[in-house]
Amino acid sequence: MKRVFDLLLGLAASVVFIVPLLIFALLVKLTSQGPALYWSHRVGRNNVLFSMPKLRTMRVGTQVVATHLLRDPDQYLTPIGGFLRKSSLDELPQLWCILRGDMSVVGPRPALFNQENLIEMRTEKGVHVIRPGLTGWAQINGRDELPIPEKVALDAYYLRRQSLAFDIKIILLTLIKVLRRDGITH
Repeated sequence: MKRVFDLLLGLAASVVFIVPLLIFALLVKLTSQGPALYWSHRVGRNNVLFSMPKLRTMRVGTQVVATHLLRDPDQYLTPIGGFLRKSSLDELPQLWCILRGDMSVVGPRPALFNQENLIEMRTEKGVHVIRPGLTGWAQINGRDELPIPEKVALDAYYLRRQSLAFDIKIILLTLIKVLRRDGITH
């Protein structure tokens, strides 16, 4: 049932957002050197790596670490990178991963391949067995501001409480967070 929900919502969102995605991809290309998309190696279901696209918000050559680990991350942003991040529009290409089955609409956000502590803690809690999501319970309860142990606790809570109704609640709360730009540090 969850996979059917993901496919239907992913297809609908792809139709709605294809034109804005193409416009923002063009703007990324016109305002900075490098490709419009950045493909990030992420940890998926059962800790299997997959490639996840995002609209590129950082300059080519920026160190591959979680943004909060960069010293003065704003210096690495492309001219429209700040806007794309604050509006969460940089995440639109991940609809591709939902359609492919690498991601779900709702689930724990996929860890970077080098976030070993986060990966280990999620594995200990059994969170690694579910597909990562475009949004999740941790995203609406702190997003970038959460320490890793709290993020993992929220991911484990989601694992235990998964349901279509809970997913719908998370999606609606995510829309509110995105519109308010809550919990976004860069």
